Amino acid sequence: MQLNITGHHLEVTDSLHDYVVSKLERIERHFDHVTNVHVILSLEKLRQKAEATIHVSGGNLFAEAEHEDMYAAIDSMIDKLDRQIKKHKEKVTNHHRGNGSPKRQATVEED
Repeated sequence: MQLNITGHHLEVTDSLHDYVVSKLERIERHFDHVTNVHVILSLEKLRQKAEATIHVSGGNLFAEAEHEDMYAAIDSMIDKLDRQIKKHKEKVTNHHRGNGSPKRQATVEED
């Protein structure tokens, strides 16, 4: 996974960088096919904003969150991404029954 963290009107400190990396491990645990993550941390007056774009096999996911505290904004953003990645994983998983399913065998035997 390639990770890119940038700051707008904010210097990305080592503690902020480590915090984002540790939170993104949760996303990686739920879905292995994350190829690229771009995180933007910005500061506008009293509003602190975290946004991220994740490139996964099958599409892109985007989430943003605002809060008075940057760490709380990161937590909220990761929660949103986590929900999206779980939903994406369910879409990608094939839920169709195969040829060996009992319903399919019953119709074959009746012929």
